[in-house]
Amino acid sequence: MRHVSTATSPRLPPDPSLEPAVLDRLVFERGFPLAEPGVTTFAYRGDVDSVRLVHFGIGLPDDLSFERLEGSDWWLLSLGLPTGTRLEYRLAIRHNDHEWDTEDPLNPFESRNPFGSNSVCRSYGYAVPPWALRDPGARSGLQRSLAIPSEALGRAMPVTLYLPASFSMDPHHSYPLLVMHDGTDYLHYADAATVMDNLISQGLVPDMVVAFIDPGQRLVEYANDNRHAQFVVEELVPYLEAHLPLAGGREARCLGGASFGAVATLSVAVRYPETFRHLLLQSGSFAGAQQRPGEAEDSLWAPVVEFVASYLDAPGKVADRVFMSCGVLEPLIRENRALLPVLQSTGMDVVLEEAIDGHTWGCWRDMLGMGLPWLFTDAFQGGGGQKVGGAPPPANFFTNENEERYG
Repeated sequence: MRHVSTATSPRLPPDPSLEPAVLDRLVFERGFPLAEPGVTTFAYRGDVDSVRLVHFGIGLPDDLSFERLEGSDWWLLSLGLPTGTRLEYRLAIRHNDHEWDTEDPLNPFESRNPFGSNSVCRSYGYAVPPWALRDPGARSGLQRSLAIPSEALGRAMPVTLYLPASFSMDPHHSYPLLVMHDGTDYLHYADAATVMDNLISQGLVPDMVVAFIDPGQRLVEYANDNRHAQFVVEELVPYLEAHLPLAGGREARCLGGASFGAVATLSVAVRYPETFRHLLLQSGSFAGAQQRPGEAEDSLWAPVVEFVASYLDAPGKVADRVFMSCGVLEPLIRENRALLPVLQSTGMDVVLEEAIDGHTWGCWRDMLGMGLPWLFTDAFQGGGGQKVGGAPPPANFFTNENEERYG
């Protein structure tokens, strides 16, 4: 596990050299926020009454109001953000007793999510990892949409299949299977297809088939619901292995998800511990892992709290390798850190990677490129003894420098 320091300096006074004329020029030369070692400066220009930074994280100063430069319509806020911070935010603007929130008009970087979009602050030391950027040299996989009937859930379940560029129905080829919860969101907001194309092209993971699945009632089915587990293990996996040249067997399967999807991932593995060798748990909503709560007040969380408590009381080995990731700017970091030693105590090989980020699809995208290579470093053996595993990452891939840059 790599703990990331989130110690921040207090609000910093704006750089006196940032006069209105300089700011006017910087809009075109660099854009905002201005990222410098030790300080990130946000800016807004407009004749308004106040500007406030609304961020999606914890651990930052409470007072995030911008200061107006005297005699101008420029507003500035300087913060001491840790090196490598990625922070999603919006601006709250107030004028004439009317307040609204908006993306930062001076920031060209944004991140979409199921509820809209946010501006993205890339502090000094942060760069979008290469696996999240389209590589023109990487061959694109194919996507196929289908609906798989489910007796367990009483309806047809939508599934989007990612097939690697090398995919062939030749029975002499066989592919590992990765199943991802909240599949459409992973594809739309975490650039999952691009990440897969790049990782496969670089030989960091084997050519594999990915089943991106979507729930019906997410907060019910992903909260330790036996019907969902039955669908994944008794219906989805057998259906795919019957129709596609998959390697088959526990050794060639991985299950993953984020937030409630991570809860669903662990609960499926607990119910069916012989199905998946690898688990990918991103920012799991493991309520109660840090501190045993009393009776859950919110019925939404009650099944999760009960599931986590039962696992803590009797932890078991449900996979061989587990990759956990979480942002240190999200409250769930405490629960994920607390669950780590419990998982490790079962004999599973478990790591937790932390990013200076919040509960965001951008964070999960960035960590996919670290988690999947770590999970798939050992080569699979397909049908007929054919090797279908990818080469391990380069020896220097997970250096401290890369962890600093991409964390």
